[in-house]
Amino acid sequence: MRHASCLALFALLLIFAASCGHRAEAEEPPIAVDAAVVLAADVSRSIDDGEFALQRRGYVEAIQDAKLMDAISTGPHGAIALAYVEWAGESEQKQVVNWTVIRNAADARAFAAALTAAPRAFVGRTAIGSAIDFSFALFAETEFATDRRIIDVSGDGTSNQGNSVTAARDAAVGSGAVINGLTIFNRRAATLGGYLALHTNPPGGLAQYYRDNVIGGKGAFVVPIDDFNSFADALLRKLVNEIADGGPHCCSSRRVLAAGASNRLLQPRPLQEGGPVR
Repeated sequence: MRHASCLALFALLLIFAASCGHRAEAEEPPIAVDAAVVLAADVSRSIDDGEFALQRRGYVEAIQDAKLMDAISTGPHGAIALAYVEWAGESEQKQVVNWTVIRNAADARAFAAALTAAPRAFVGRTAIGSAIDFSFALFAETEFATDRRIIDVSGDGTSNQGNSVTAARDAAVGSGAVINGLTIFNRRAATLGGYLALHTNPPGGLAQYYRDNVIGGKGAFVVPIDDFNSFADALLRKLVNEIADGGPHCCSSRRVLAAGASNRLLQPRPLQEGGPVR
């Protein structure tokens, strides 16, 4: 009897210790960051391999740039959480690089190395609404404490498949996210004519399409560029603007332009430059 009692007491102690351990884990505070940012990159079929390489390299360069590190260091926590997604058609979304805390150049290099090593995820149609839904869902998976959730959508065309773009935007914005856009004028596609030219160059321009359908939230903005070669600089300027002033309102009172972008981009219709919407 005494032996049985000792075993029972030992078992209770083990259960108690385990429960205390679980409580300690549950009570561990989340990592505080100044913003959680999802980089959502269009890799649909209108983007050929050369253009994809320029876009991917642009992300790699911008993430490691000293100006971005300086912007991150100005925040109260000196850190952001960053994830990278590639998307194309309705069922084609992939988190290529997992959530990573970026505090310094070493963190940025590790993120860039993971991105560089990853193959292109898709070559499909263009489902912007589905990409927004997928990107927003990633915020629920973070273990970071922040009230700033930003989705950066880059793309070269209008949505032609998947969930409603405006419904996805409104749901994400209604839940506290800000969606900004980086639109790429695809010169090659525009010269081909037909559907591809209209897809990448809709009436009013792609930047206006993004303003009307994609971006939203306080201070949301679009950065238009006129080819893939200026992607890195445009993305860097965009990220610095989002992070440097501690909130999405940072861009609400000024235009945000890629270096070398002109007032009239190289396409049949003039394209307005980035500015505040909503």
